[in-house]
Amino acid sequence: MGYTNQRIAYGNTLVELGKENKDIVVLDADLGGSTMGKLFEQAYPERHFEVGIAEANMLSIAAGLAVTGKIPFANSFAVFASGRAFDQIRQTIAIGKLNVKVVGSSAGLSDFGDGATHQSVEDMAIMRAIPNLVVISPADANETVEATKAIAEYHGPVYMRLNRNDYDNVTPEGKPFKIGEPTVLKEGSDVVVFATGYTVGLALEAAKALENEISVKVVNVSTIKPINEARIVELAKDCKGVVTAEEHSVIGGLGSAVAEALCKSGKPIEFVGIKDTFGRSALNYQELLDYYGITSDNIVNAVRKINSL
Repeated sequence: MGYTNQRIAYGNTLVELGKENKDIVVLDADLGGSTMGKLFEQAYPERHFEVGIAEANMLSIAAGLAVTGKIPFANSFAVFASGRAFDQIRQTIAIGKLNVKVVGSSAGLSDFGDGATHQSVEDMAIMRAIPNLVVISPADANETVEATKAIAEYHGPVYMRLNRNDYDNVTPEGKPFKIGEPTVLKEGSDVVVFATGYTVGLALEAAKALENEISVKVVNVSTIKPINEARIVELAKDCKGVVTAEEHSVIGGLGSAVAEALCKSGKPIEFVGIKDTFGRSALNYQELLDYYGITSDNIVNAVRKINSL
């Protein structure tokens, strides 16, 4: 079934997986109606745990469930999952390599109406720094379905961030997700754009706009950690330079991960993302994306800058 919303794709996929695997359990912290954990609750109420506004407790409970052999998926807004529950994720889940899946919903700027307190501009940076933790950022709803299946199969701690809003898919439906593998969505020879999450579609739009001017390769990097450094180097090798695009701070996220992989190559690199600042409230999602420069036009400008060097 085709979805255009990552949260709905995730919630329904969990229900499907729960039918096949009785060890899957789901936890929510008063936000199941938004994270779509409510869909699992409706299908399997005995395997859904509502803990209230207590994210730290939720992750401690998830850790305990994992120790007993369950596969817990713990949901909250990304800003709360990565922030309020950081200590429990680090001290118990990651150090213990427990099989807990932390899913951060309404990530980035996608919760446009609630402002800085609810917008996770730094969640990937926080989670990427924790040893043993896999960090996933699917491009769209199609990839979310397959990523959810993949992390359910993977034995170990995972953080996955999801967008709140509806938007068109850019990846094919039903393509199996491989943790750690970047995917080339468009070939090109002049400049390579590494993008993640919502910005993958923007990168493809930018490449289309430049098709008669610059040959742009577009790569979907949906695994932020472990990032396949050898593959990143290989994909950039024959290009003049690199652009990264993410709906996240340019500090510590995809851009930093790609720069770390390429630091010995000498390739010039431009970063499209949120500069060193918090979010803000807006009337709609696009207003925020425009304000922070998370646009295809900004990617076009970055590509042109690299190509002119």
